[in-house]
Amino acid sequence: MTALSIALANPAFAQTDGPSGSAAPQAQGEAQNVSTDELIVTGSRILRNGFQSPTPLTVATQEDIRNTSPTNNIADFVNQLPALAGSTRPSNSRLAISSGLAGINALNLRGLGEIRTLVLLDGRRTVGSSVTGLVDVNTFPQALVKSVEIVTGGASAAYGSDAVAGVVNFILDKKFQGIKASADSGITGHGDGANYSFSLAGGTAFGSDGRGHVLLSGEWAHRDGIFQVDRDWNARGVVRITNPNYTNTNGQPQYLIRQPVGVANATPGGIILNSSGGVANRLRGIYFGNGGAAGQFQYGALTFPAVGGATAPSLTQGGDWQLNDQGRNIGLDTDDDRRGVFGRVSYDVGSGISLFAEASYNWQKTLFNAGPQLTTSTTLSAANPYLQTALANAVSAGLITPAERAAVTSVTIGTTAVDLPYRKNNSTRDVQRYAIGAEGEFQAFGRKAIWNVYGQYGETNAHEQLRDIMNTTRMANATDAVSAPAGNALGVAAGTIVCRSSLTAPTNGCVPLNRLGIGVTSQAAIDYVLGDPYRDQRLKQTVAGANLSLTPFATWAGDVSIAVGGEYRRESVSGYVPTDYQTGWSVGNFLPTFGSYNVKEAYLETVVPLGLGIEFNGAVRATDYSTSGYVTTWKVGASWQPIPDIRFRATRSRDIRAPNLSELFQSGTSRTNTLTDPASGRTTVTFREITTGNPNLRPEKADSVNIGVVLQPRFLRGFSASVDGFDIKLKDAIGQFFAQDIINRCYEGRTEFCAAYGPDPTGDRELFFRASPFNFARQWVRGIDVDASYRVELDRIFGGAPGAITLHGLATRYIHNITDSGVPNVVPIDVVGQLSGTSPPEWIYRFNASYETERFSVTGTVRGVSSGTYGNNYIVCNGDCPVGRASAVVSQFPTIDNNHISGAAYVDLNLTAKISQGERTRGEVFLNVTNLLDRDPILLPETGLAANSTYSDLLGRAFRVGIRFELR
Repeated sequence: MTALSIALANPAFAQTDGPSGSAAPQAQGEAQNVSTDELIVTGSRILRNGFQSPTPLTVATQEDIRNTSPTNNIADFVNQLPALAGSTRPSNSRLAISSGLAGINALNLRGLGEIRTLVLLDGRRTVGSSVTGLVDVNTFPQALVKSVEIVTGGASAAYGSDAVAGVVNFILDKKFQGIKASADSGITGHGDGANYSFSLAGGTAFGSDGRGHVLLSGEWAHRDGIFQVDRDWNARGVVRITNPNYTNTNGQPQYLIRQPVGVANATPGGIILNSSGGVANRLRGIYFGNGGAAGQFQYGALTFPAVGGATAPSLTQGGDWQLNDQGRNIGLDTDDDRRGVFGRVSYDVGSGISLFAEASYNWQKTLFNAGPQLTTSTTLSAANPYLQTALANAVSAGLITPAERAAVTSVTIGTTAVDLPYRKNNSTRDVQRYAIGAEGEFQAFGRKAIWNVYGQYGETNAHEQLRDIMNTTRMANATDAVSAPAGNALGVAAGTIVCRSSLTAPTNGCVPLNRLGIGVTSQAAIDYVLGDPYRDQRLKQTVAGANLSLTPFATWAGDVSIAVGGEYRRESVSGYVPTDYQTGWSVGNFLPTFGSYNVKEAYLETVVPLGLGIEFNGAVRATDYSTSGYVTTWKVGASWQPIPDIRFRATRSRDIRAPNLSELFQSGTSRTNTLTDPASGRTTVTFREITTGNPNLRPEKADSVNIGVVLQPRFLRGFSASVDGFDIKLKDAIGQFFAQDIINRCYEGRTEFCAAYGPDPTGDRELFFRASPFNFARQWVRGIDVDASYRVELDRIFGGAPGAITLHGLATRYIHNITDSGVPNVVPIDVVGQLSGTSPPEWIYRFNASYETERFSVTGTVRGVSSGTYGNNYIVCNGDCPVGRASAVVSQFPTIDNNHISGAAYVDLNLTAKISQGERTRGEVFLNVTNLLDRDPILLPETGLAANSTYSDLLGRAFRVGIRFELR
């Protein structure tokens, strides 16, 4: 019945389930009217009626989710809330082909990163779905989620590590009795992205006097993948192109925004970029189509680099700008299958003690298209018979003369290799969780005390399967095709096309590959050059904890309450990768990771009334990590309510994030290259580098300040609003430097970097680097949250009119988001409003308006982000650009003629018809339309997928219809 109810709900203890239904929305951190046996608070471990924590908290009710969720996945609703709008979800993680994040829904508060947001289920941690510790919201029992609580502000003292940006707690309806089921199906307005879901949940009491309770739920969901970007907005060709006429002295911008622009250095069947022999690059621009037919690429009026230069153009304005297919053949959405089961049993054994046990299992399989097998620097020698055939076709087409063909010694080509299957990630993941515990209450000091103890085990098994990935060695061998000489070791007829390598290694199995043309590649060659590397990872988490909340005494100003507790947790990772898949692939090159750590924690929190409407809230937590040692976190806060209409609140906290399993124990991946030694000035020092974890990392530390005001004017019944400012300063942030940066930092005198390299023990290269994460960065985030709601029963205005209208708006204004890497002479950039990646826009907003009666409800939503820039480091100019700048300044602050990126606003609509059969049976039929006006996403001047996938709606208008049924 509400848009977003802001309620007081304790995420640390098992809650007492109150009356069903919704209440009018409240401002952040304000309590609803509750029965006297409900103990509900916000953002605190303290359990006490009437306590209002100074920490802001937003609560989304089950009704909110039903009315406004764009899909059948609760994560897609939560990700639309302004504070969480930058979260990881399948649509923006799909191209991270070997990151282990495929299909994950992980939450990101304040734009500080998913690793700095603590996600809980019923107040308890749950095992991560990736080695970085990200909790996948997909693994929660969707049908039983009663509410979602979002604590915005540092909360490590109350909840533990990772709560730097805040906490998101999913509360289950643990006392549900009856049966409820739902089914829905949807599709986009383009006829793709079909999806459906089913869920069934049931709960009942059992045993003497109904002391026991059992709860079961199951769900199954599927979404068809969209494997090509078949949308008009991705075919406009608005692209940033380097200005070929730019110099540091002529006042022209370095970059231009032009249309139509496309890729010029790769085509589906290959294009010659450079040629040797005869007139240099005479063959540039000859491309090959169906059956190897030759054509001449038409370069437009503007290219970069220039057509006649030493390097072939990579972009062209006009001409054959649409010939490249790279942007069309990238997946738009992930194919996703999810199944999950959850069970819980509890029993009241008497004396205020209840025992419980829980178990859940979730399985997910994802598939997405990561794009074509793009290469832009493949060299073919004149001895390659496929090249000779292609050049003969060029002669027949009148593109070159026979003499020019005969003079060729080699060519370099670029291709998207349309004959080869697209690269794909086809991963599976299962997450299981088991918990047992006890909870209860007793009388202490004449007042009720509440306690719980629990033990929990979680395990994630991830099989990250890549499909159709290029083996670089085999591809090089297959590309280097020659005509077999007479009497060859292979025993084939003279003139047969073979791999050059097979002439000296006849049993190597190489199959020659034709890189020039469409429909010219044999299946045997495809099977030879492509493979399906994979890795298996197992994550384990063991947790045991105990919590106690009581009110030991009172002062003249009121009750003094405390909460104490402790927790032990162990995290581990193990993995397996076949040796053949550990190196030599275009992507992947997985290595198994092994490691573990444990942590012991204890906390104390108190609430002390000071009189005159002032209440103090403080917390401290002592934490001991097996890897990094002891650390203390704390929080102090206060609220002041001078009159019932207004309440001021403020908190100050020290929070931490401990390094995760990946940062500590990541196994090495290797590369070789050259660098410049700043000590000697040599520019071609050879090195070998292995990227690994760093077991010596320290926890990140954050100092957070939140100041806000809550308004509930008595003269405007049903209205509430809150405004909260936040300021988070993060230091010792964990980041990573690589070889050149490491040697530069050592030269500057930072000794911790000097220990990261030395002579190469193998003698293969001069230096050996171990690139590991360090505690070196700082980040500053500042902004303002605004929340306002108004609910009015229409019969108050029009006597006898049915129903109620609810208005609710949420918005976040980001003021600063600055990261300082500590690199000398590099000026930190404030990325607020930079829409080219995951940086936060200046404004993120969401407004709901709903009308509800006993028979139906209508909810409209407007959501969006403000306009911004392509990059905040750009200088906008045109003909009057700064000149004579130092190269370091030119590199960091380039000039551009247009830096504006338009924002986006979307309208959603939900229609629900209610069906009731007596007091115990009720049902709903609903229609949900997202992006009702079919608005485009935030468009970027880029090739490939030319849209911001973090804050945009990529799919266009989408429809979902379904039915819900509940029998109590």
